[in-house]
Amino acid sequence: MKKISTEELYSKYIQHPIICTDTRSIKKDSLFFALKGDSFNGNTFAAKALELGSTYAIIDEEQYCTSDRFLLVDDVLTALQELSKYHRKKLSIPVIGITGSNGKTTTKELVSSVLSTKYKTYYTQGNLNNHIGVPLTLLSISNDCEMAVVEMGANHQNEIEFLCTLSQPNYVIITNIGRAHLEGFGGIQGVIKGKNELYQFAAKNGSLAFVNNDNDLLSALSNKLQKVTYGTRIDSNCYGKLVEANPVIKFKYLYDKEDVDFESEPIITSHLMGEYNFENILCAVCVGNYFNVPAEKIKQGIEGYIPSNNRSQLIKKGTNTVLMDAYNANPSSMKVALDNFWLIDTAKKILVLGDMLELGEDSHKEHKHIIELIQQNGFEHFILVGKEFMNAAEDKMKTVVFEDSIKAAEYIKQKNPLNTYILIKGSRGIKMEKVLEALPD
Repeated sequence: MKKISTEELYSKYIQHPIICTDTRSIKKDSLFFALKGDSFNGNTFAAKALELGSTYAIIDEEQYCTSDRFLLVDDVLTALQELSKYHRKKLSIPVIGITGSNGKTTTKELVSSVLSTKYKTYYTQGNLNNHIGVPLTLLSISNDCEMAVVEMGANHQNEIEFLCTLSQPNYVIITNIGRAHLEGFGGIQGVIKGKNELYQFAAKNGSLAFVNNDNDLLSALSNKLQKVTYGTRIDSNCYGKLVEANPVIKFKYLYDKEDVDFESEPIITSHLMGEYNFENILCAVCVGNYFNVPAEKIKQGIEGYIPSNNRSQLIKKGTNTVLMDAYNANPSSMKVALDNFWLIDTAKKILVLGDMLELGEDSHKEHKHIIELIQQNGFEHFILVGKEFMNAAEDKMKTVVFEDSIKAAEYIKQKNPLNTYILIKGSRGIKMEKVLEALPD
């Protein structure tokens, strides 16, 4: 049977621009891509997808091709990626590519919130930021969109480079480079090299970079790029001043002004906690200004963004105030979260920290270092969760440590804290939300 080309597949996509990859969420008149995983073969679900409403099913095993509604390709994943690349070339809108060790999803959402006040903006939904998610993001960009923001995640080298070949960003942002995914990248130098692939793409293709002027590493890596800067340094294009972060961020900013008198500038109050989020907010402000979003709209975009999905959320639970930041965790983000929590002016505090995953041979050292930071800062009440923290904790450290979040939840339920600020942070796989659920309403 003849295999369909990317150009022919694109003509089908134009008529049916909805992409599905899971028969549990089939939409009418969609294209179903029969992707394969470690424990499933999408080809076996292709007929079911058609029954449920898909118009065509893209498959790569000829035995499942029983009518002209099955479209045969060499490899379904490759076909999806090539289709997204073909579609991207048809788009003439600005595409902003974002990566980083920490804060890339929050920055993506803030940038999109600001841009959406003036432009029809499409941005990466959820965490669709990998070799499957980026193609799905690109294929969700309709012809009437005016801006697109594409998040790119990576846990090994050459991944960002590949995602750039698909998304072809005109503008790039690296939020920061820290000690994340050390196992896959092969250490911190591997992380730097991997994230810098976005700047390398910008250098080759003339893309403009939005760069955190306070970050010496990013400033050095972007030295030869066209760039617009943001930060608290006075020579930044977008110059910001933190007014307060106790716990939510309040700030002022100036854009491309020599006068640094903030007196007449309005205070912008975000819903984001943690001083470490200030740079993410300033990035969004900088991007908004560059694309001529009016100041009052930028303020509206920042103040209207409410974090969700366990990312930098401030949650009132009964008499307690919870700082919920348990979507992701690595040594860099854990340290800034601890530093920020230490500065919050309140009498009663409890730390509940879960394991940091994907650290490879550095895991024991990094978890032990976090315990040392806790003690150096003088935190009296803290709970550690996970096997890595259990291995790193020593009896003399007087730690309260549990193997999993279920046991930690039972413990905190018994303790029944009241009128307390509680920081809950850990990698997503540790399921720290169970601790939140155990707190009294």
